[in-house]
Amino acid sequence: MKVAIIGSGIVGSSAAYHLSKKEGIEVVLIDKEQDGKATSAGAGIVCPWVSSVKDPDWYRLAREGARFYPGLIDRLDKDGETQTSYKRVGALCISEGSEELDQIESDVRAKQADAPELGEIRRLSSEETRRLFPPLHENLESVFVSGAARVDGRQLREAMKNAGVKNGVRFVSGEASLVLDGRQVTGVSVDGTDLGVDEVILTAGAWVPELLNPLGVHLNVVPQRGQIAHIELPDMDTSEWPVILPQSSHYMLAFDDSRVVAGATRETGSGFDYRQTVSGVQEVTNEALRVAPGLAQGTLKEVRIGFRPMGEDILPLLGRVDELGNVVIATGLGASGLTMGPYVGYLAACLVAEEDIDIDLAPYHPMRSMKVNEQV
Repeated sequence: MKVAIIGSGIVGSSAAYHLSKKEGIEVVLIDKEQDGKATSAGAGIVCPWVSSVKDPDWYRLAREGARFYPGLIDRLDKDGETQTSYKRVGALCISEGSEELDQIESDVRAKQADAPELGEIRRLSSEETRRLFPPLHENLESVFVSGAARVDGRQLREAMKNAGVKNGVRFVSGEASLVLDGRQVTGVSVDGTDLGVDEVILTAGAWVPELLNPLGVHLNVVPQRGQIAHIELPDMDTSEWPVILPQSSHYMLAFDDSRVVAGATRETGSGFDYRQTVSGVQEVTNEALRVAPGLAQGTLKEVRIGFRPMGEDILPLLGRVDELGNVVIATGLGASGLTMGPYVGYLAACLVAEEDIDIDLAPYHPMRSMKVNEQV
């Protein structure tokens, strides 16, 4: 069986890597150079247990995504890919209000029985909190969750892609389109050259609707621009600093290279307008300095811009669409791409390989967000 995967972000690279481990499956991973890929810009926080999202289907997939990581990192290590950037550094849920922290602690402890991987939960004073992340405001206390992790999406994507290529995946760079027979997808064309394939997985994020439009199929997924600031703190060892989760949509995390990432804007209605804006930079830096004034003398090294694929609700779109031929869609992960992405890619691979899946995918089926024209 020959499988084409369109989109080599975190989901597509994971699907390709996991299919490369299966006997009798030939994999072609297709992508093109373009600005704004979500994987390249995403912050990389793996800590679903403290999310404000209450939807149980979202939490189930996010929890399994976090649980999936250690095994994936171990498999990649055995394939010689050690530069994944994944590291369990813990997370600080910060607030000035003790009642708010009481509620956070209670909520996280309630999840511990079903998610032991979230690790230890500790209440920390302002002094203890700043000891772990020195730039923080002195008035902030926290709840520490030790199982939280961070990952650089670019590095993890490349690790999975490289491991897949070692196992026989062929990477093709170019503009992909679907080959149609009526509304049935029978193959893939790359820059005008047809590739005969048996199965297609669409993992091109916010660009998946463009692939489906020629079929008269309109997928309700739109780009949401996110701007994320990268701040360098020369001569500071940030390698063990935990993820910072204020009680807002903003966050901070640190990497090994004396770098703190602060994000992020959520610019609904942006379209594919790839620009760093004054208001976007102001928003993320103001919020970062509000909770961590010690970052004020850092160097603003870059602002990354990505287009999150946003569906009509909080749930990803994942499933086989038999009405289109042999097509699996995996997109719509929104702001949870690096939490769920590797696991969602694995699930897409399992669908193509017709293997048993231990999670009910019905709530995520892409047909709930599709409109099909009567005439094309």
